[in-house]
Order: sequence, then C-alpha cells, then structure tokens
Amino acid sequence: MPNDLLIKNVRPMGGKLASIRVLGGKIAAIGDGSNAPEAETIDGGGAIALPGLVEAHTHLDKTLWGMGWHKHRAGPRLIDKIENERTLKKTLGIDSARQSARQIVLSLSKGSTHIRSHVDVDTEIGLQGIEGVMATRQRYREVMNLEIVAFPQSGMLVRPGTVELMDRAMAMGAEVVGGLDPCAIDRDPKGHVDQVFALAQKHGKPVDIHLHEPGEMGVFSMELIIDRTNALGMQGKVVVSHAFCLGMPDREVIDPLIDALAKSKIAIMTTGPAARPAPPVKRLAERGVVMCSGSDGIRDTWGPYGTADMLERAMFIGLRNNFRHDADVELALDVCAAGGAQVMGLKDYGLKPGCAADIVLAEGESVTEAVVSHLPRRLVVKSGRVVARDGKALIEAP
Repeated sequence: MPNDLLIKNVRPMGGKLASIRVLGGKIAAIGDGSNAPEAETIDGGGAIALPGLVEAHTHLDKTLWGMGWHKHRAGPRLIDKIENERTLKKTLGIDSARQSARQIVLSLSKGSTHIRSHVDVDTEIGLQGIEGVMATRQRYREVMNLEIVAFPQSGMLVRPGTVELMDRAMAMGAEVVGGLDPCAIDRDPKGHVDQVFALAQKHGKPVDIHLHEPGEMGVFSMELIIDRTNALGMQGKVVVSHAFCLGMPDREVIDPLIDALAKSKIAIMTTGPAARPAPPVKRLAERGVVMCSGSDGIRDTWGPYGTADMLERAMFIGLRNNFRHDADVELALDVCAAGGAQVMGLKDYGLKPGCAADIVLAEGESVTEAVVSHLPRRLVVKSGRVVARDGKALIEAP
C-alpha cells in the first residue's frame, strides 16, 4: 500500500526549499509542510526533487546484467548483431524473466519509475521473451510501471510466422506494436508498414518503430510512417525510435520532415548516440515534436555499455547536441522525464498536487549540475513508497 510521507527540505526542480506532502500515494501539497498530518517524515537535506525519470526505450529481455562479463565480438552491421544475439540467447542462457527483473531493480536505484521496453518476438524464441517480461511486470507492479512493445527484432516479412506471433503477443497484453527498418531489414517498406499499422488498428494500440535507416532511405521510410499515421487518424499514437535520418545535414530535406512530424504528432526517441547521426533535439523541440529517450540495450550482446541512469542519459543527449547552457541541459532532462511520460500517456505525472508521488531526490546545486554529475540518488519514491535510498534499491533482484 502507498505510504503517507512528508519529504522536507527539498528543492522542487532546483527551486526554493519546500516540503512535499504525500497522501495515499499522491502529492497532496508542496509548501512549508507545517500543516501536514501525522506521517513518516524524511529530511531531504536540500536535495533537488525531480519527478520519477522515464526510461522510454530499452530491451529488458536481453540485458546480461548480473551474468558475468561477456566479451563482445559481434560484427559491425546491424544484421550481424541481430544474428549474433539470436545465437547467444541460447548458448548464454538469457532468461527474460530473470534478466528483466535485474534491470528493473537497477533502474529503480537510478530513479526511473516508468519503463517502456521493446521485447523480442521471432520464430525461434516465439513468445518466451514476452512471457518472461510479463511475469516480471506482475512481480514488480507496485514499484514500476512497465509498458511492453512487441518487437520483431529479426524482421516480420522476411521470417514467415512472425506477424502471427506479433498478433498473439498483442492479444496477450503487450501495449504497443513495434516495427523495424522497413527497407533495410524486411526489404518491403510498404508491406512492413502495412502489417505494423494493421496490428495497431486491430488491437487499438499505439506504434513504436525502430528506424535505424540512414539518409534518404530513412527519410523515405519516415514519410511512409507519416502518411500512414495521418491516413488512419493515429496522430499522437506513433513513436519513431532512433530516427538517425533526422541527423542528415541537408536542412532543405530535414526541416520539412520535422514539420510533418510535428503536424502528425509523431514523437521521436533518441538515445543521443555517439557513433551515429542523431536527431537535433532542440530543433525538434522548438518545432513542437515530442521527444523521449532511453538506455536502449544495457550490457547486452550488442555492446558493453549502459547503466540505466536517465540522468546520465540526459548528459549524453546534451553532449551529442553540444548543449552548454543550463536551459539546454534542462531540456535534455525534460526529454528523459516529461517527454517520456507524454509518450507513455501518463496522466498523473509531474511535481504538483494531484500527481502520482513518484519522486527522485538528486544531488546538485542546480538541475544542470545534477545531470552532469549524476551522483547516486539520495531517495526514490514510487507512489508514495520509498523504493531506493542512497543509490541502492530496497527491492530484491533474482
């Protein structure tokens, strides 16, 4: 059950000192706290209070966290990594329920209170990944909001039977229909987009498509997604993840595309990648495109990186976009918090009365210092329940 709390001596979003009163798992008031009823009292020590961070793009079923160090040898191409992973899932014994639980506990310790996870569906593993992550969602339902994307990592049309498995995954309770590189992987852009949006229409669910395709190829696929979104009236229900093509230097091509995304209310997810062209966060935000972020793969067979820290991710976004002013770094944090909340359709998100009491206490004189330092979180509260202290989750991992 949610706790009633009085969190004193904190600075909401880096502002003036205040107290946050929590009743029944909701923020009841933000002020001096003098009229608070009897409740557990926590001294925040002047820390910055942030709303729970939002991990809007990760792959819980594939992390190797806690399995010992894996020496990475996957080839450079996307298809090399996909095929390498398919083999290693069997030889390494990656259990999706166990591994997703470990990453959730890690995320809690870093202050994330909501996660959108893409979970593999393909003809070799079937629905094992979906079943495992759904078991984890049930196990940790009181401390983490988890949304599942049925994700055809190996393609849909190139692997007959995958569309039927995706349909079953949606019927089982996945919340979002995933897709992947209509040209580069399935080599049938219209067919791929047809299948993704047909599943979305059948199940009444939103769409989140991985689009790694660069340059003009990616622009072509993006235009197909925009056209289909508008034709089916799915504005506000579509996310394009990675969207490397938006990092093209040709503004005569990209600026009209950004305007079309804004008009269609299609959101963009970026990780702030170091080695790929990246969507220009400030230009997109200024034109009204909703943006979110995530860790993507965390210490998986694709690479050794990742800590599940969305403050660190905000720093990566800032570095990738050459953000140096405090206001710009705060924008990067907003992408890792409110932007993800908007993409996930969270109605009670934020730091104001009536919102869910998902609260993170971060160290720093300012929000920007909290982002660039990303020190261990002093406290993490989920729905009024303390779930982490001093960088350590109070919830056990398997």
